[in-house]
Amino acid sequence: MAGIAGTPGTPRVLRAMNDRAALDLLLAHGPLSRTKIGKLTGLSKPTASQLLARLEAAGLVLVTGTSEGRPGPGAQLYAVNPTAAYAAGLDVTPERIRAAVADITGRTVGTYELRTPGRRPSGPVVQQVTDALDGAVKAAGLARADLRRLVIGTPGAFDPGTGRLRYASHLPGWHTPALLDEIAAALPMPVEYENDVNLVAVAEQRLGAARGHDDFVLLWNEGGLGAALVLGGRLHRGWTGGAGEVGFLPVPGAPLVRQVTKANSGGYQELAGSQAVPHLARELGMSDIPSGPYAEVAAALVARAAAEDTVLHRLLLETYATRLATGLASLVSVLDPELVVLSGASLTAGGDTLRALVQAELEELAASRPRLVVGDVREHPVLRGALESALAATRDEVFDTSR
Repeated sequence: MAGIAGTPGTPRVLRAMNDRAALDLLLAHGPLSRTKIGKLTGLSKPTASQLLARLEAAGLVLVTGTSEGRPGPGAQLYAVNPTAAYAAGLDVTPERIRAAVADITGRTVGTYELRTPGRRPSGPVVQQVTDALDGAVKAAGLARADLRRLVIGTPGAFDPGTGRLRYASHLPGWHTPALLDEIAAALPMPVEYENDVNLVAVAEQRLGAARGHDDFVLLWNEGGLGAALVLGGRLHRGWTGGAGEVGFLPVPGAPLVRQVTKANSGGYQELAGSQAVPHLARELGMSDIPSGPYAEVAAALVARAAAEDTVLHRLLLETYATRLATGLASLVSVLDPELVVLSGASLTAGGDTLRALVQAELEELAASRPRLVVGDVREHPVLRGALESALAATRDEVFDTSR
């Protein structure tokens, strides 16, 4: 049996590979007996018993009960010890920071939301980050030191060359040159940063509509219009982290926007972003348009249009679908993805009705014809993606028994 990445198959390496395989099975299936683990891994009963004893001694698994009606040690059920490690995620917007802590199994054990309204930050960003994180840690009954890793999701992206946030001028306080160093100095655990839409793609690939797919585009439309690109199973971030900032994309049907970074907008955002939906509804003469943030208003209008089969509602959905497909045509023509996932409240509110309209329009506008699906992860997808990203790195560290 070969070792990892060409490493000779030493007993220690082979044991570590078997340990990780068993832990991954327990995460995927829940409690399993020694016999079942042996069957799923192909290990003999004695080897499976030694493996479980080793993992139990390391605090990575524990006995949770026995198989119903089966006596003896072979009937004991083993599960990943949820207290073996904890990780955290933050979802940052101009209005609030949402934080969550999860145990090693992925179960959320503490959440907290810190409101940050206004164009100026209500306090130093480092203080906001630590306050939000501490709120979730306290809700989980833990301390900061219990966390192995933190992933922070923001609009835009931190340029890997300069460490400064780009493509998110609407996020006050997050553009100071020393910010990342200041956050690192304030927190005891490793901190990683990721674009918010990329994290939604992580959530969909691990938990939702993109499971089993290595090449897909996720189109997000909520507060802003953006995309995540997954190529060969990996996120494609671009040279400065700006891959997927499709809101800036020049498109037919919208005025050419210049100095897009100063405007924090572009043609595709103006054509098909959330703010375009209420404008379109007014142009069509629709009444009873709700008030509130653009994302909420757009979602309400799209949901109503999908549910009520009237001439105006059909026209709203068809026009919106054409606008969405106009930008998507450029993406799929360049990338030729297997799948396109529609996510964010302004898209998911239309359900399969809107998806089918966008699919039909896209097939008219692009030679490549990927399958379109509606995203499955609806509850706090950015935060869920941050947790999944933090947990993946934490498990690689904690589950490595070769050291």
